[in-house]
Amino acid sequence: MVNDLIAKGHEVTIATRGRAPDNFGDKVARITLERTDAASIKEALAGKHFDVIVDKIAYCSNDIKTLLDVADCDRYIYMSSTAVYEPKRIDTKEEDFDGVTPELRWCDRQDYPYDVIKRHAEYALWQKYADRKWVAVRYPFVIGEDDYTKRLLFYVEHAMKQQPMYIDNIDAQMGFIRSDEAGKFMSFLVDNDFTGAVNGASKGTISMREVLDYVEKQTGRRALLTNNGDKAPYNGEAEYSINTDKAEALGFEFTTLKDWIYELIDHYIEQVNLKKD
Repeated sequence: MVNDLIAKGHEVTIATRGRAPDNFGDKVARITLERTDAASIKEALAGKHFDVIVDKIAYCSNDIKTLLDVADCDRYIYMSSTAVYEPKRIDTKEEDFDGVTPELRWCDRQDYPYDVIKRHAEYALWQKYADRKWVAVRYPFVIGEDDYTKRLLFYVEHAMKQQPMYIDNIDAQMGFIRSDEAGKFMSFLVDNDFTGAVNGASKGTISMREVLDYVEKQTGRRALLTNNGDKAPYNGEAEYSINTDKAEALGFEFTTLKDWIYELIDHYIEQVNLKKD
C-alpha cells in the first residue's frame, strides 16, 4: 500500500511503535505511537492534519474511539474483516452486515473473540461516528509470501511431512485475497471519495481439499487426516464467497484466486524442502 501511494506521488506518513525497520527510507515521514494507548495517540497526532488516515490495526471499538476522538483528518479508512459477517455465506454482500441496530459495546481487544471485537469496531463507526467520512474495508484471509500467520503453510507442511492434521471443513469453498492486492486496493480507496463498507477479495474460491490434492500431486506425499491430528487453522469456517461488485463498480479489478494461489503453494513447497535440506 505504501509503495503504491508513494508511486502515485502522495506524501505518506507511517505511524508505528518504531520497533520494526522499514524499507521506505526518506520517502515517508514517521510518527511513533502506541496504538493501544489513548494518551500516546493524542500526543503523537496533536496539531497534525491528514487528508486520509488508513488504520490497519484497529481491532475493537475502543481502538476506533481513541483515534477518531483526537484525529484531524478528512477521511478515515479502516481495515475491517469479513469476520464481521454472522455468518459468511456464498456471495456475501456488504448489506449482510447490520452496523446500525445491534448494541454497541465499548470493548478492548482481549474482551471478546476476534470476530466479536471487529463487529463492535464497525458498530462504533456506524453508530457513533456516522458524521465522519469513513470507509470499512472487509477482507477475507489475506495470504502471500509475507503472511506471518503461516496458516496456509500449515496445510502444505503437514501434508509434506505427513504430520496428522484434523480438518473439519475440507470441502468448504473459501475466499482469500493476496497481500499485495489488499494493499493496492487500500491505496486505490485513498484516491476515491467512496464512503461506507466495501468488500475486497480475489475472484473465486478454493477448498483445502483442492490445496492438498495439489500438494500431493506436486510432491508425491499423502496428507494424513485424522480426528486426533493437529487442528487446522481454517477449521470452523463455513463455506463462503465474497461479493466484490461494489468495489469493481468503483473501478478496481481483482485478480482471480486460482491464477496465483498455486504459485504461492509452490513457494511453500520449496520452503518446506529447503528446511529439510
